[in-house]
Amino acid sequence: MNMPNKLTLLRIVLSPIFMIFFLVENPYSRVTGFVIFLIASITDLIDGHYARKYGIITGFGKFMDPLADKILVTTAFITLVSLGYARAWMVVLIVGREFYVTGIRSLAAYRGALIAPSFWARVKTVIQMSSIIFILLVVTLDTILSGSAPTARALLDFNHQIVFDIILGVTTFITLYTGLAYTLRYYSMIKNLLR
Repeated sequence: MNMPNKLTLLRIVLSPIFMIFFLVENPYSRVTGFVIFLIASITDLIDGHYARKYGIITGFGKFMDPLADKILVTTAFITLVSLGYARAWMVVLIVGREFYVTGIRSLAAYRGALIAPSFWARVKTVIQMSSIIFILLVVTLDTILSGSAPTARALLDFNHQIVFDIILGVTTFITLYTGLAYTLRYYSMIKNLLR
């Protein structure tokens, strides 16, 4: 059990802990949940960098690292839907695409084939994480400043739901686009894998 794999497992463990804290409408709980999510997100950057730098790439890491990412992102999106900040249909499409591609990649790896992440898949991941962090930050600040003077809340004086819908709409489109791109690019491989 090397350092990257420990960080991957930590990310999985932190996902439900983040959810528990963030679902409580309390400034301290929301801040704690937000910080936990940031820590979990940072572990993704660190474990990948560490594994590449020191050449510690294992079969466990190849399988579990992307799965841990999906668990963290899915947990965050479900949390946002539960709180009413994200549209359920968008999250269903995003999560469906994530597990569809993960399933294809896992099946390919089982058959000895490798489906590497594309450039747009990496962009998709950055956009997903940025969208989640932005929404979590706004919700956290809104909770902290709920009893403050109007001047203190000036930066939050916008229609949150419209902004969140636009951000998540773009995220959903890019996520679906990358899923379609994977399907078209590896169609023959997928067809053979499903035989």
